[in-house]
Amino acid sequence: MMMALRAHRRGGPEQLVYEQAPRLAPGESEILVAVRAAAITFAELTWPETWEASGVDRTPIIPSHEFAGVVAEVGPGVDDLVEGDEVFGLVPFDRDGAAAEYVVVPSSSVARKPANVPDIVAAAAALPALTAWEALSEHAHLQPGQRILIRGGTGGVGSFLTQFARDAAAHVTVTAPARAVARATALGAMRVIEAGTESTQADLGQFDVGIDAVGADTPEWLFALVRPGGRVITLQEPADPALATKYGVRADFFIVTARREKLDHLASILSGGHVEVAVAATFPLSEGREAYESGGRSGRAEGKTVLVVGDRK
Repeated sequence: MMMALRAHRRGGPEQLVYEQAPRLAPGESEILVAVRAAAITFAELTWPETWEASGVDRTPIIPSHEFAGVVAEVGPGVDDLVEGDEVFGLVPFDRDGAAAEYVVVPSSSVARKPANVPDIVAAAAALPALTAWEALSEHAHLQPGQRILIRGGTGGVGSFLTQFARDAAAHVTVTAPARAVARATALGAMRVIEAGTESTQADLGQFDVGIDAVGADTPEWLFALVRPGGRVITLQEPADPALATKYGVRADFFIVTARREKLDHLASILSGGHVEVAVAATFPLSEGREAYESGGRSGRAEGKTVLVVGDRK
C-alpha cells in the first residue's frame, strides 16, 4: 500500500482525500517511480481523461501528471533505466497520476533528470515547458526574425513560450496584465501589450504566429492580428474554424505528448540554467486538497503549484 491523494467521484478539489491506496507493480515496458515532487494543473479535474479511459469510468482516481522521482522498480522489457535512476516526466492523462508516494508510468514517458535540476523544478517544468517547446518547434515552425504574439506571455505555458521564442531569435510580443509587464520584459518580450488593449488597428495582420496561452474561447482579435497565411495555435481546445477562414490563417490545436526524445531535449534546456521555472507554492502531499483549492484564490503568484512527496533534491 501507499499514501495517495484520490477522488472517488467526479468533481472539484472538494472530492480529494488523502488516504491509503494500492501500490501497483510495473507491467511490460513500465517503471515504478518513487515520487519526490508532483506538479498541479488546476484544470485537470475538469478533463474527461481524468475520470475515464475509453469511455469507462475509472474512479477512484489519483490526479497530477507532472512529476520527478526515483525509479523504484522496472518492468519486463525495460533495459534503458535501472533502479535508482532519477527521472522526470508525464503520466498519460487517462491513467492515475503522481499525487502519491509511487506512480507507474510507461518508460517512454520519462527522461533522466539532470543532477543540477531540483525535483520541484523538474516537476514544475515537465508539462508547460514541453507544451511550449512542442508548440513552437512542431506547430509554429518558428524561424529567426519571425514575429510572434503570445496571449498570456507570463502564465504557466506562456512564460516558457516567451523564453523559448526569445532563444529562437524571434521578435516576441506578448499580452500581459499591467502588474506583469516588467516580468514579461525580463522573460524576453520585446514588446508587451497590456491585456484588454489588444484590438488596435496598427497591429492588424502584423504577426506571423499567434499563440493563445490563456485558455479556451480564443478571441477574434488574435486571428485579426495574424497575417493571412500565418498560424494561430491554441492549447486548450480547437479554434473556431470560421474565424480561421475569415482571416485566412491556419489554426492548429494539439495535446502535448510525452516522448523520451522530447523530454531529453527539455532536460538539456533545464540543465543549462538559463530558463526561469516559476514555482508559485509548494504543499506536502497530505495537504493536496488545499493545494488544488488554492487555484481559485485571487492574487495567486505566477507559476506552478507543486506537491512535495518523498525525500527530494
